[in-house]
Amino acid sequence: MIFEGKSILVSGGTGSLGKTLVRRILSGELGTPGKVIVLSRDEAKQHDMRMSYLNRRAATDEVIYSNFSRALTFRIGDVRDFGDVCSAVKEADVVVNAAALKQVPSCEYFPGQAVLTNCLGAMNIVRAIRENGYPVRDVVGESTDKAAKPVNVMGMTKALQERIFTSANLLTPETRFICVRYGNVLASRGSVVPLFHDQIASGGPVTVTVPEMTRFLLSLDRAVDTIFAALRGAERGEIYVPRAPSATIMNIAKVLVGERAIPIQVTGIRPGEKMDEIMVSEEESFHTVARGEYFAILPILPELRTSAQDQEPRPLTKEFSSADNVLDLEATRTLLAEHGLLYQVGRIPRSGEEMLA
Repeated sequence: MIFEGKSILVSGGTGSLGKTLVRRILSGELGTPGKVIVLSRDEAKQHDMRMSYLNRRAATDEVIYSNFSRALTFRIGDVRDFGDVCSAVKEADVVVNAAALKQVPSCEYFPGQAVLTNCLGAMNIVRAIRENGYPVRDVVGESTDKAAKPVNVMGMTKALQERIFTSANLLTPETRFICVRYGNVLASRGSVVPLFHDQIASGGPVTVTVPEMTRFLLSLDRAVDTIFAALRGAERGEIYVPRAPSATIMNIAKVLVGERAIPIQVTGIRPGEKMDEIMVSEEESFHTVARGEYFAILPILPELRTSAQDQEPRPLTKEFSSADNVLDLEATRTLLAEHGLLYQVGRIPRSGEEMLA
């Protein structure tokens, strides 16, 4: 069991993905951890997260919640600050870097800030382990489809994060550095579903950038599944990519609006947006292999590839794009319903963990 008795650090652990990841780690499905450390710079979110565990009295989920107060700890700190990172990393066996600036328009307007969090933050983790000799076993970097053929600042900085972690395997061979890459996470903060819910609650209009725009659709738990799969099976320097369904933005809007008399307004593409998401670029497809429900992009550095990896069959002959196999309207409705994301009057979840946990 990967986490049995281990100390796991989750940077950015108070975000939508981070909170779902922490819940799953504490469930014990990969072993009972000795400690889970949440590093983030938002004390209010940490307080809310701490109290959400301490105030739950009934064992209605995977484990008895009274155990959480002993296993779960919080650190105020920032991945941009080397000292903060060292203080947290030195106690960890496994590090999952979920700290990020991930809003595409925000990164376009403040690219320097995106570099500091998404690139320098990753570099601080690598430096902390390398320069201090901390015995960290595994580091997982959370990336995005926008890192494939990046056309926006968010994707560019995430692509650099992937390379920072990949190259770290050469000079710090005692630690395995791997990454995961996935597309739009359903109901995470800032994603399209909560936006549409808010617009519907306000009476509309629901704003669609371009009707034909497509996006991969992944639940928070499926994103965590990808992290767990990478920890179980990834070789050093590999990037795990889930095989996820996709839908048009217009169909998502239509499903959520339903029969309500709410207009859908087309607003045009935003700065830095892509029409379709690409999880594996055409260039990467030539060194991508199949791992069950996932693709694994082999490291670009030849020193990190093994002869066994080079002999694995290559299942892709082109880029892996959200435009390849798009769900129709009814299939989109079914998928959103399965995850409890259809709009309900009087109930507007504000974050992914409330929707999907």
